[in-house]
Amino acid sequence: METRAHHVLIGLFTVIVVTAALLFALWLAKSSSDRQFADYQVVFDEAVTGLSKGSAVQYNGIKVGDVTQLRLDKQDPRKVLATIRLAADTPVRQDTHAKLALTGVTGLAIIQLSGGSPQSPMLEGKDDQLPVIVADPSPLSRLLANGEDLVLNINEVVARANQMLSPENIDRISRTLDHLDKATGAIANQRDDIKVLLQQLAQASKQANDTLAQTDELVRHANGLVDNQGRATLDSARNAMASLERSSANIDRLLNNNSAAISGGMQGFSELGPAVRELRDAAASLRSISHRFDDNPAGFLLGRDRNKEFVP
Repeated sequence: METRAHHVLIGLFTVIVVTAALLFALWLAKSSSDRQFADYQVVFDEAVTGLSKGSAVQYNGIKVGDVTQLRLDKQDPRKVLATIRLAADTPVRQDTHAKLALTGVTGLAIIQLSGGSPQSPMLEGKDDQLPVIVADPSPLSRLLANGEDLVLNINEVVARANQMLSPENIDRISRTLDHLDKATGAIANQRDDIKVLLQQLAQASKQANDTLAQTDELVRHANGLVDNQGRATLDSARNAMASLERSSANIDRLLNNNSAAISGGMQGFSELGPAVRELRDAAASLRSISHRFDDNPAGFLLGRDRNKEFVP
């Protein structure tokens, strides 16, 4: 009996030691795990469609942890609380942002972390609570929420496209394309004539440019002639007119002073009268020439009369 009692005690002691060793190993593993990972809570104010327990958590495109729990906020069911476990060395700071995103290949929903300036302090929990990150509104969530409206709009666009592609419209488009093909064929057949026409237009344009250049040169010469020779001729004519007026004045004064002698000698008067008339005719001719030169200097010098304007 004593031998059996000793064996029972030895077995019980062995079981207790093994159990204690297993508990100690689990405690060490938990402590090591707690030192290697850090938990955070991400608060979403929108639906997290596609996100599930075990979804990846990325920081600027690098996987740093996983989602360990998803639940609704008891105080506000509109909010979703996601518990994430990140590597302990992940630099989560107070200005770190989180949002719902899709992976590029698989299309699975993940939590994307970004931001975090070096000057910002590390994010820590308060009163033994998990550190909280409030997620930013995600374009993905808005897209999924408005997916029904998007599908309706697509269906409406398809319906209108079907209306536009009715048999009548397709027939009209076919006729239009046929007419367009005939028109382009006609133009292609006349390409030689079109080429000749373009050459003629280019030649006519060149000739017009040459004509404009010659006209411009002629105008410059006419302006030079009017400015130089015309002014000299006008000055000479004015001087002649002034001299003739002075001569006429002297003759008139001479006639007035010698009127008695002239009246006494009819023969002298008859000889002097024609000379006076000739002088007056010459003065009138010079006045006419001066007026014509003042009205149209270029026409007077170049021998061309000014075109008369038509007055209705």
